[in-house]
Amino acid sequence: MRFASYQVGKEEKLGIVRNDNLIDISSLYHDIFQVIEDGEKAFVKINDFISKQQLDVTQMEHTELLAPMKRAKRNIICVGWNYLEHFNERHNQNIELPESPTVFTKATNTITGPFSDIHVDSDYTNKLDYEAELAVIIAKRGKNIVKEEAEEYVFGYAVANDISARDVQFAHGGQWFLGKSMDESCPIGPYIVTKDEIDDVQRLEISCYVNGTRVQHSNTELMMFQVADIIAEISKGMTLEPGDIILTGTPQGIGSKRNPPLFLQHNDIVTVEVEQIGQIKNKIKY
Repeated sequence: MRFASYQVGKEEKLGIVRNDNLIDISSLYHDIFQVIEDGEKAFVKINDFISKQQLDVTQMEHTELLAPMKRAKRNIICVGWNYLEHFNERHNQNIELPESPTVFTKATNTITGPFSDIHVDSDYTNKLDYEAELAVIIAKRGKNIVKEEAEEYVFGYAVANDISARDVQFAHGGQWFLGKSMDESCPIGPYIVTKDEIDDVQRLEISCYVNGTRVQHSNTELMMFQVADIIAEISKGMTLEPGDIILTGTPQGIGSKRNPPLFLQHNDIVTVEVEQIGQIKNKIKY
C-alpha cells in the first residue's frame, strides 16, 4: 500500500493511493502512526473498509500532499557517509573509513511536506545544502535485532532530503545536530510505500536535481551499510519504536563538495527521486 496525508479544505486526511486517486481512510485511522501501531491487523481492516464502504475519493491533482506524518515521534535517525564515493568527497578531514555506520539525528520539528516551500533565515546560514536519501519507517519495537530478521521490523519507505546548513554543521565542535535540525529541513514523502511494494530495497536508483540539473545519482546497492545492517547496528543498544524514521545516507555530489560549491539560493527548486517510491520537490525561500 501507499499511504499519503493530504489537505481537503481545512481538513487533513489520511489516504491510500490508488491509480492517481486518494481513498480517504481517516474514519478508520487518524494518522500513519495509528496504522503502524496496529500492525498486520491494519491491512486487514483497510482492505475490508475499502471493499465495503462507499468511498470518499479525491483526485491527487486536486489536492495538496502533506508530509506522511506531521512530526516525528522521536528524533530522526540519520546515517552519514554511507556511500563510498560520498565518503571520498571529504576534504582535509583525517577520517578513516568507518567500520560501523556513522549515526546522528535530526530534531522532530524538521519534518515538512514533499512539495512545501522551505523557509530559511539568511542570518542563520548561507551555506544550505541538499542530500537525497532513502527513508525507512520502522514497524515494531525491537532491540538487538539480527540482520537476518531486520526486514521484519520495516513498515515501509519514503523519499527524503536531509537539508543541511554546512556552516552551522561544522561550527559546533564537530557535532552536527544544529546544522541538521533547522525547521523544515527534512521534506519527506510523497507517500510511505509499504515494504511489500518494493522489489529489492538495495537496488533502487536515487537522484537529486537542482533547478532541473541532476547533481546526485546513485543506487542503493552501493550503500556501504545496507538497510538491514543499519537496523541491526542501531538496535544494539537502543530500542527502536514503531514509527521511527531512519535516513540511510546520501550519495556523492553534495553542493559543499562541488567545485565551485553549489549552495541553495532563494527560489531554487530541489527535487529528490527514489525509484519505485516517488519524487519530492521543494522550493527554497530565503
